[in-house]
Amino acid sequence: MKKFLYTEMKDTRSGFGDALYELGKNNPDVVALCADLTGSLKMNKFANEFPERFFQSGIAEANMTGMAAGMTIGGKIPFVGTFANFATGRVYDQIRQSVAYSKKNVKICASHAGISLGEDGATHQILEDIGLMKMLPEMVVINPCDYAQTVAATFAIAEYVGPVYLRFGRPKVPVFTSDLPFEIGKAIILNEGVDVSIIATGHLVWTAIQAGIELEEKGINAEIINIHTIKPLDDKAIINSVAKTKCVVTAEEHQRNGGLGDSIAQLLARKLPSPIEMVAVNDKFGESGKPDELMKKYNLDVVDIVKAVERAIGRK
Repeated sequence: MKKFLYTEMKDTRSGFGDALYELGKNNPDVVALCADLTGSLKMNKFANEFPERFFQSGIAEANMTGMAAGMTIGGKIPFVGTFANFATGRVYDQIRQSVAYSKKNVKICASHAGISLGEDGATHQILEDIGLMKMLPEMVVINPCDYAQTVAATFAIAEYVGPVYLRFGRPKVPVFTSDLPFEIGKAIILNEGVDVSIIATGHLVWTAIQAGIELEEKGINAEIINIHTIKPLDDKAIINSVAKTKCVVTAEEHQRNGGLGDSIAQLLARKLPSPIEMVAVNDKFGESGKPDELMKKYNLDVVDIVKAVERAIGRK
């Protein structure tokens, strides 16, 4: 098992905020809009340095989305920031009509996704957003795993022309991808293996790495893949891996229905039917609690990935 070391713990939302500030310095067409959550989205530095390019919409997310769509007509690159729950579910109609259908170059940047948000509870812990966004034609969906990858993703989507949903979170997580390349739509093979493919996204990537270490102690050699881009999915990387290992486990901080595992199951059903197990939230809302306790309660921990691997291998 390849060793991954980390030197610090940082939140992915800070990766977005830091990258947005750098983009502001280097690209005068980058503008930012926020729905009364500037501090929570770490957009302060951009707002303070470029006040003429920062637009505080207040708690009016639908209006903010329409404003951003209009700005693209003048050649601006709007980055829209709010909590993931409000960025998707609250304004789905505006996103569908004004952004996706119209193919507008809007970057929807969503923080505080998943149950690792913690004490804010079910009303804020959206677990359906990936499904909502990946179903929209023209929409790219990206879910980076750490601070460094969020920085890289933010830079990349500024260059990409078209609507993007960028998902990140509040908790501090290990930073371990600083030296890894980032390309929209290209999976990253973190560890090569032959017994099972573990395909993870977001905060669950580090969890998958820890599971790989435990599996190695059991004599199981896991191939671990970081899927930061859920749409477009890297079909080739997934098929090549599963063709070798003959079974797969997916891991994500999202509902089982509509998430990464759902997309991979559809791909394999069409091209390479294989045993698949999904580590994800199983048709439940979140609740208030400490993030680590919630990850355990909702079966999103290292032990859950290990058990899923054993089940998948048993079904070969």
